[in-house]
Amino acid sequence: MSPDVVPALGERIREERLKRGVGLRQLARAVGVSPSFISQIETAKSQPSVSTLYAITSALGISIEDVFDGRPALRDGDVTAAGAAPRSGVPGSGAPGSGVPAAGTAGRATGVLDALGALRGQRFGPVVRASQRQVLTLDSGVTWERLGHLPRLNADFLLVTYAPGGSSSSTGTLMRHSGSEYGFVLSGKLVLRLGFEEFRLAPGDAISFDSTTPHSYRNDGNEPAVCVFFVVEQT
Repeated sequence: MSPDVVPALGERIREERLKRGVGLRQLARAVGVSPSFISQIETAKSQPSVSTLYAITSALGISIEDVFDGRPALRDGDVTAAGAAPRSGVPGSGAPGSGVPAAGTAGRATGVLDALGALRGQRFGPVVRASQRQVLTLDSGVTWERLGHLPRLNADFLLVTYAPGGSSSSTGTLMRHSGSEYGFVLSGKLVLRLGFEEFRLAPGDAISFDSTTPHSYRNDGNEPAVCVFFVVEQT
């Protein structure tokens, strides 16, 4: 598999922080970390944990989808190299801007249009192949793979892997954010702490709860815990 690694997470965070006129210290206070740690994230010297990333996006008023969609502009010839083609088949009549390539230019035109659509946050699908998933590697042994996105919907559709010993926060901090959370365990075992309760999840178990409830995840097992999550954000 050749995943499309989400680039420049730190640059995206810095861009949104500066756009809002928020200083490093101000964001650090809101998130509950040191200014130097925010600086390390912005310069790609460190990666945030799941809980820290949600705290940053909440403080800046952006969604996780915004993080995935915050991609740098493509240069000529970069479409294939970036793994962006083909992303989706957009119905249309073949007219300019319809997303349907003219005869003889199908491969290249579809790749360009789909890549541009992804850059503009239009959609990520309708079919996402395993090799086309956008991948975000976070701290504490957690990997997110984006499974799809529809326009104007703040919903995170993710394949999430917690490595053995992985957790949503290295310090055990509980997180809370707006929205509703749905999850399904495919393999491995995962511990969900929800408020004052702990639930041990096994393959086939499903969860759903209000994401404003303080919660965390961790993998106490010896094998990766792989889950599908669907988080409906409210921004």
